Amino acid sequence: MSGDIVTLEVSDNIALVTLNRPPVNALDRAMRDRIVAVFDEISERQDVRVAILTGAGKVFCSGADLKDRPDPTKVGAFHSHNRITRETGNCIRECSKPVIAAINGVALGAGVGLMASCDIFYACEEAVFGMPEINVGLAGGAAMLNTLFGRSLMRRMFFTGYRVPAAELYRLGIIEACTTKENLLPEAMKLAREIASKSPIAMEYAKNAANMVELMPPRDAYRFEQNITMALSKTEDAKEARMAFLEKRAPVFKGR
Repeated sequence: MSGDIVTLEVSDNIALVTLNRPPVNALDRAMRDRIVAVFDEISERQDVRVAILTGAGKVFCSGADLKDRPDPTKVGAFHSHNRITRETGNCIRECSKPVIAAINGVALGAGVGLMASCDIFYACEEAVFGMPEINVGLAGGAAMLNTLFGRSLMRRMFFTGYRVPAAELYRLGIIEACTTKENLLPEAMKLAREIASKSPIAMEYAKNAANMVELMPPRDAYRFEQNITMALSKTEDAKEARMAFLEKRAPVFKGR
């Protein structure tokens, strides 16, 4: 697996996904295809309950590889490029398992998009975040920035390419932790183990609910969640959770 441009390691129900395209993990078509394949696999694997996304080296992801741009003279090339670009984020957002971002360094452009597609954000102190497209005569990524930042900061980043350090994002409450580089993965793993200890069937419903309620009016969202609660209450895992609570022991979940 060490030669893969995106590696996948699974242990104790936790999937560790690592961007591995030196020197800066820039996204080309092959890397995007691999990311989609990895997260589609994670969605279906019964031995995975949570995933962590990080990068190899000093950079999380420098964004799209400018050497891999579509040929504007070739009919359909941009549509094909844009489709896989969208799905690179969608496969993470739609993954049936929670995904923790462990940002190990610089995250720019599409790298910020990868982070924004995850559920929970951790970063090391060296990490910085930016959307530099305006500096190469392009404009894209406002939809990604809009899920993370308030109006003023989002537009400052979008209009100027301003890069925000991890410590500032932690101060603003946008990321959950700003750690030393050495502690980044251990801290992300600690959270992953906690998530993995929950009922896997309940967690898949929870991930779906978290995604869907963002798109719904409050009344519809709450009814949607009530229907999920009703369905989960009939599962073996729910019964096991109740019995474990009454018997003062750790539950043993089977995902049923």
